[in-house]
Amino acid sequence: MKKILKVDNPNVFAQYVGAQEQHPLLSIIHFDEVSPLHNSLNDYGVYGLFIQREFPKNLSYGIRSLQVNDASIIAVAPGQLGGGEDDGELLTISGWALLWSPELIHNTDLERNMHDFPFFSYFYTDSLRLNDIEWSFFTQLIQMMRQELVINEDSMALRKVLVGYIRLLLEYCLRIYQRQLSEDNKSTSDFLKRFHSVLEQYYYEGKQHQQGLPSVAYCASEMAYSPHYFGDLFKRSTGTTAISYIHTYIINIGKSLLMQGYNINEASHLLGFEYPHHFSRLFKKVVGMTPSEFIEK
Repeated sequence: MKKILKVDNPNVFAQYVGAQEQHPLLSIIHFDEVSPLHNSLNDYGVYGLFIQREFPKNLSYGIRSLQVNDASIIAVAPGQLGGGEDDGELLTISGWALLWSPELIHNTDLERNMHDFPFFSYFYTDSLRLNDIEWSFFTQLIQMMRQELVINEDSMALRKVLVGYIRLLLEYCLRIYQRQLSEDNKSTSDFLKRFHSVLEQYYYEGKQHQQGLPSVAYCASEMAYSPHYFGDLFKRSTGTTAISYIHTYIINIGKSLLMQGYNINEASHLLGFEYPHHFSRLFKKVVGMTPSEFIEK
């Protein structure tokens, strides 16, 4: 298995890159101050925004690779894997990382509304691309947050201020996300994003525990299509079938669970399979190897 840094609180990553610890529930890292540094593949137990002018090559997010150019933001959430293995090479990075514990936003409106920020999704397929003005604005906000940590001791009042800054940053991220959506090709892109959204919401709401695996009929109904028309539209848009897309989606989550240390039985249950051997059979069909072989690899 790959060497994974378990970032179960914001300061684990700060310690790894040699940044100063500033707050028990939030960390602000200025990469310009700690570079050069070693890469790391991270298992996140925190939320994070990586606001950088350049990202390492061979970057992964879940089980897919990312190539990020120019000034961009990548958002991560608890339960996700991201980064790159340390190959011994030192990296020079410019920009910021803002990491915060779920505890910081617990019982706040922000916690209840985190699902309104789709760029945290494991399956969002792009970074948030910043223009020069946006880069400057995000930099100013992060610097102001860091100044709050310098001049104020930890308190409930300070935490409310920090949550307010995070909410503002996320609202600006959402505006960038929505701008990028409008720039995409509307037909195929929107259809696939809506399909993704239906699958994400299905697992977000835990429906797999009552209804089992998501079906083509369910997804079609949620998108106001008949199953037959939905299948035809998907095949015409992608060249593959809707059920194969659903299966790949499910197995991608399964890969992530296995990489995080869940065993086959646990992953099978979390995904909504009735029996573990059903999960293993589909895993081998999609991946070409069994879950056990994947873990050993």
